[in-house]
Amino acid sequence: MFIKKYKKMHEESRKKDVVDSYGNLAKVVSQNTCQNRHSKVVSETIGYSKKEIENVPDNSNLGVGCGNPSALAKIVEGETVIDLGSGAGFDAFLVSPKVGVNGKIIGIDLSDDMLSLARKNAKKGNIQNVEFRKGDIEKLPVDNEIANHIISNCVINLSTNKQDVFNEAYRVLKPNGNLSISDVVLIKELPNCIQNSIATHVACLSGAENIDTYIKYVKNAGFKDVTIESRKEFPIELMLADPQIKELFEKADFDIHSEEAKLLASSVVSIALSAKK
Repeated sequence: MFIKKYKKMHEESRKKDVVDSYGNLAKVVSQNTCQNRHSKVVSETIGYSKKEIENVPDNSNLGVGCGNPSALAKIVEGETVIDLGSGAGFDAFLVSPKVGVNGKIIGIDLSDDMLSLARKNAKKGNIQNVEFRKGDIEKLPVDNEIANHIISNCVINLSTNKQDVFNEAYRVLKPNGNLSISDVVLIKELPNCIQNSIATHVACLSGAENIDTYIKYVKNAGFKDVTIESRKEFPIELMLADPQIKELFEKADFDIHSEEAKLLASSVVSIALSAKK
């Protein structure tokens, strides 16, 4: 009983650290032009076109993704899309014109500051088919079988209960619904100094799972046709150039020029994964 209680407290503590850190990012990004420039560079590197980047409201692109999940999903007019960990709304806004006025996007995020920023961005861009809800991706605040697509960008790895995330994704998808996600996974084990770092967890690294284990979670949830659409080295140097992430590494006394950083770079890849209910 004690071990189970301790584990739950530890998980809640990690989750709070993640929410607080991304909440702080939401607070500072609108005042930081360097952050905005960095975000555009990162987004082009990981697969977004210049047109996509320019056609969303300012401050919705935070540069903390690892791929372009909306490019995987064959989304059509009138469909419902759920974005797991929607942040400031970047991917949700890209999907908006695809589903049109008869479609809907539901963004789920646990940070009040991120939700506030996303809603301001939607209002600023006059985007009316996007709704942002507060919720945990391990327990989605939506009904069964309401979505045609689920997308997510470099968020599921932050969860300490990834099986719950995929179980929930399966629950809320309609029959024949599609899962399209970008995420980071491990191709070899991280050094202990990195695994134990809150900074790297928030930076989407120490929470990453072995690629085979990750795929197993998806299949265990019931998904079929699970496919790794692409796999490539993750541009960690760009992530570490993010002033927010750099600050976190400095607080954790993690030297980004060390041998540990080189081990980190060789251990992590970004994947694009698709699956069907």
